[in-house]
Amino acid sequence: MHADLERLIALQALDSQAHDAERVLAGEPERTKALDARLEHARTQVKDAKDRLAANQSARRDLEKNAAVHQGRLSKYREQAMNVKTNQEYHAIQHEIAFAQGEIKTIEDQELELMMSADEMAAAIKTAESALAADQKDVDTEKKAIAADVAQKRAALEHLKRERLTVTAGLTPSALATFELVSKRRQGIAMAEARDGVCVICHVRMRPQVFNTVRRNEDVIQCESCQRILYFVAAPAASPASSS
Repeated sequence: MHADLERLIALQALDSQAHDAERVLAGEPERTKALDARLEHARTQVKDAKDRLAANQSARRDLEKNAAVHQGRLSKYREQAMNVKTNQEYHAIQHEIAFAQGEIKTIEDQELELMMSADEMAAAIKTAESALAADQKDVDTEKKAIAADVAQKRAALEHLKRERLTVTAGLTPSALATFELVSKRRQGIAMAEARDGVCVICHVRMRPQVFNTVRRNEDVIQCESCQRILYFVAAPAASPASSS
């Protein structure tokens, strides 16, 4: 195989590995953002549950104040009932007493409903807090894994850069320039295998004499369609056992 072609194939492998590592690194902020959003949602669930319980408790305090007002009125009306002098006054006082008792009964029913709801809300808070704790643990674990992955990918990139310098140092300037130009124009893929007379990337069939030349791997030849540098991989020779 032509020395430049062999090095270009190696260079493509290095660049592809570097591209994969860079893609992982580029996606790290979004991965972290998604984890933070997951935690924020869990915190919001806890806060909402606590806010509902606080609103419940506030409503119960308001009801207690209203009940105290009606209890005071009820006591006053009962005292007045002891001193009425006419049936009309007595019936009027009894009406007020009945009204106050009705209001107190309504308030007590509302308080009971709120107390029952409060028990459910307290349970919901515990559930939300447990979910938050579990999410926090998972997120911490995932962030550690991301940090380790990022560190590994950065180290790999440094290694790949050093290897790339070694490979490019052995290339002729024209071969390297062709590779870099095609790589820039073709999203980082400058090399393409020629198989069965076809460029495996752009899927365009090449002329027979061009394919025959590519098969020899003796020169840097570009695909007439996508301009990628072509190379040929010979099929492995069949073993005696498989041919028998």
